[in-house]
Amino acid sequence: MKDALELIHAYFPDLTGEQADRFARLEGLYREWNEKINVISRKDMDSFWVHHVLHSLAIARVIRFVPGTRIMDVGTGGGFPGIPLAILFPECRFLLVDSIGKKIKVVEGVREALGLQNVTARQTRVEQVAEKHDFIVSRAVTAFPAFVTWVKGKTLPASRNALANGILYLKGGDFDEEIAPFGSRATVYPITDFFSEPFFETKKVIHLAL
Repeated sequence: MKDALELIHAYFPDLTGEQADRFARLEGLYREWNEKINVISRKDMDSFWVHHVLHSLAIARVIRFVPGTRIMDVGTGGGFPGIPLAILFPECRFLLVDSIGKKIKVVEGVREALGLQNVTARQTRVEQVAEKHDFIVSRAVTAFPAFVTWVKGKTLPASRNALANGILYLKGGDFDEEIAPFGSRATVYPITDFFSEPFFETKKVIHLAL
């Protein structure tokens, strides 16, 4: 646990005591929930901090959300990237959605245990979400063009952050063809620019202005 927290502190040295405490409790909570509802593979739990927590926080190296920013995490699974981002940005509002009820049950359990009052979890398809948000985040739930279609019309028109409102998408591999249709609206950030772990060699954050 100490090494894991040192990893987070190395990249995010300005954590408050409350943030550090919440991060410290994450792995134990997910291991406990994973015994009941398998949302993270047993093998992947051994790489929990890099593959899930730090990967989620790559978005925070692309943008520092200003207070009041509204973010929707689509296909959140057990709460990634939404839960780590919500810990890091307590003054922002997060809606975590997934169509699978047992995954939302895990999100709600983790949210309650950590006292994350800035998180709302909802079992639904994104097409059914009426509210609009500044940013929509996700971890490669489908091909990028399909995802853009899913969330069309779900972002607020007026931007208040350093980046234009839109999508922040975590994805690995070669996806030049997937983003080609979006031209200059899409910007790709290699995660290796932020984090040195080998896991991130092919990982990127895509920002698409909507």
